[in-house]
Amino acid sequence: MAYILYSVCLVSLIVGTVLYLTRAHWVPYMPNRIQDAISGLSYTRVPTTFMGDVESGFTSADFDLSSNIVEGDSRGGLDQTAKREVQRLMKLRGINFDEARRVYMEQRFKKNGIGADGVPRDPKFVSFS
Repeated sequence: MAYILYSVCLVSLIVGTVLYLTRAHWVPYMPNRIQDAISGLSYTRVPTTFMGDVESGFTSADFDLSSNIVEGDSRGGLDQTAKREVQRLMKLRGINFDEARRVYMEQRFKKNGIGADGVPRDPKFVSFS
């Protein structure tokens, strides 16, 4: 009986270790709610200034924060919630900042009933162009 219990514990330990070490490969294929639960287990500090944002990779040629730093902008940097989500996307999917921003905005649009083209999906919506 003790041998069976020892074997089950050893197999569980090996499988758990393999899953942990290869999580970067299989987590992106899981549903978002499970990804959120897994990513919530590890804490990564999000910067609170524009300089911190640049140092953490939250900038690009298309989204340049250098003018905010040069001009001495006293605000607290970018939105904390958005930064956490963009950082999570960058880590899990292995994508750059611009791509993570695009994916984040598409997710926000979809959640709020807006199409990828920026037009609301509400059937009562009327637009005059």
